[in-house]
Amino acid sequence: MALQQFVCSFTLVIIFLCKECGSKPGNSSSIITGQDATPGSWPSYAAIVIVGFQFGGSLINDQWVLTAASFIPLDTLTEWVPTVYLGGYNLSGSNPNQVNRTVENIICHPEFDFTTLENNICLLKLSAPVNFTDYIQPIYLPSENSTFNNECSSWIIGLVYNSDGTFTKTLQEAKVPIVENNECKGIFQGSYPKITENMICAGDNDSCLFTYGAPLMTKRKSVWLQSGVLSVSACGAFPSVFTRVSPYQKWISDTVTGTAPKFFTFTSPDNSTSPTTM
Repeated sequence: MALQQFVCSFTLVIIFLCKECGSKPGNSSSIITGQDATPGSWPSYAAIVIVGFQFGGSLINDQWVLTAASFIPLDTLTEWVPTVYLGGYNLSGSNPNQVNRTVENIICHPEFDFTTLENNICLLKLSAPVNFTDYIQPIYLPSENSTFNNECSSWIIGLVYNSDGTFTKTLQEAKVPIVENNECKGIFQGSYPKITENMICAGDNDSCLFTYGAPLMTKRKSVWLQSGVLSVSACGAFPSVFTRVSPYQKWISDTVTGTAPKFFTFTSPDNSTSPTTM
């Protein structure tokens, strides 16, 4: 029964979003102008599989993954256990650098609201630490006072929904613009969700990822950091909506055990401080 409720809820979310965002291009094989990711290009990416459904996340230390709360069923770990795959990029071929772990503990934000998607953020503790390699690395996170404006280009990664009803078999990547909150509020006025300061918007008419929980990432000099967690995947005239990571610095630091995640103060467009741990 719980599985049926989960599948129905997940399906309804996708149907609702597609109705809000517009129809797919009729003659296109894919509704994103992205490209296949190469092995090792996104070493922090985590593929989270729950009863055949795949979601996204990011590795933030050797045993914790950051993702969204909205796709985690309430009885996860009692009826089924998610598996997290790291170091992979191909869903149908060989992934010689991939390792997997089951999930030992799930801690979602205590004030997460499914109806508004406020505080849509969650932490997964892996069953055992992973060793870092060229293909498996943690990502930096933005400090609480970080800012991202329209001049800030970012990248999204994940699976893509093709016009033939299938998903891509290779991890996809695409460069997208940040849409400032005031502009995003205007775009979503009267639509779902209501944009708050705990959210960040990004994307354009060509971007449409369906890997909920996947990261929105920005690069400053040689450092990649995660500015958002995919919460609402939009298509067409709507940008995608992500949970803004920076307001949750204290909650993440207080929750994660073991090695502390590394935080980076990012200020658009030029003033960024050196990475630090908390």
